[in-house]
Amino acid sequence: MIKYIGEKDYQHGSEDRTGILLTNLGTPDEPNSRALKPYLREFLSDPRVIEIPKILWQIILNGIILQIRPRKSAKTYQSIWTEEGSPLLTISKKQLDKVQKKLKPEFPNTIFILAMRYGNPSIPKALKEFKQNNVRRILVLPLYPQYCAATTASTFDAITSILQKWRWIPELRFINQYFEEENYIKAISNSIEDFWKKNKKPQKIVFSYHGIPKSYHIKGDPYHCFCLKTTRLVKEYMNLRDDEVITTFQSRFGKQEWLKPYTSETLKSLPKEGIKKINIISPGFSADCLETLEELKIENREYFEEAGGEEYHYIPCLNDSPNHINMIADLIKKHSQGWIV
Repeated sequence: MIKYIGEKDYQHGSEDRTGILLTNLGTPDEPNSRALKPYLREFLSDPRVIEIPKILWQIILNGIILQIRPRKSAKTYQSIWTEEGSPLLTISKKQLDKVQKKLKPEFPNTIFILAMRYGNPSIPKALKEFKQNNVRRILVLPLYPQYCAATTASTFDAITSILQKWRWIPELRFINQYFEEENYIKAISNSIEDFWKKNKKPQKIVFSYHGIPKSYHIKGDPYHCFCLKTTRLVKEYMNLRDDEVITTFQSRFGKQEWLKPYTSETLKSLPKEGIKKINIISPGFSADCLETLEELKIENREYFEEAGGEEYHYIPCLNDSPNHINMIADLIKKHSQGWIV
């Protein structure tokens, strides 16, 4: 028999509140194998991420991957870790703080919370805090511009699996994506233009997005199309030529085919085509993290330079820049219309 979580201490006349939940993927608590193992177990046990029969995958995960990968991943995390801790978590906290300060005058009765899909601060903890503060309306903004089942839908699963156990569920609004928002395209474009004011315009700019298995795309995940459209919208906004822009996909895991072209292979081939000066940007990430600071900024630079490339510049994510904060705030205001905030 299912036991629903009730509110025995509820006081009639209590003021209902609104909750804004910003989420991102997650990060280990520390850059060592001991912290990486539970983090990777949670992440790689998500059926939205790995679509392999559970029993078979758990044998592979626990018997092989978790015996090797935590130690290897720890080294890469150590290369980007700062005195403040995880870059993703540090930047995400700054985003939350700035968005809250910007919106608080218009949202006096609203609680703003940050949560990670995997690791800490956790989604269960965030929802518990909402419940304790009499939050009856929740707006969720996963900071993934392009919808993908492995990220956006996974966040939805995590939240609703908890709410299903509540006796009194809150009103729920969930922002699926925002890559077509004009302010998002402007923010990406402005970040590129600002970078070019300090650095020469390259021969080509590479738009690198996190990849997914090709089979997910074939089964109907729209992510690939949304990435291509993001690049096209930025290109059109900036009046760039087709030959100045290329879209690639990074972070391939395992042996199966993923979305192509692969970022690493593209960077190895560009110098042979006479393209020796490039910029690279990753519009799918809202905050710099392992995949941008280590994979793009360090690892892929080496591939490009070893192949004969001469100039390689990574353009940072939007992070807590004013344009990004304004875009997030506007998105929240748009999707919370009609609510008492």
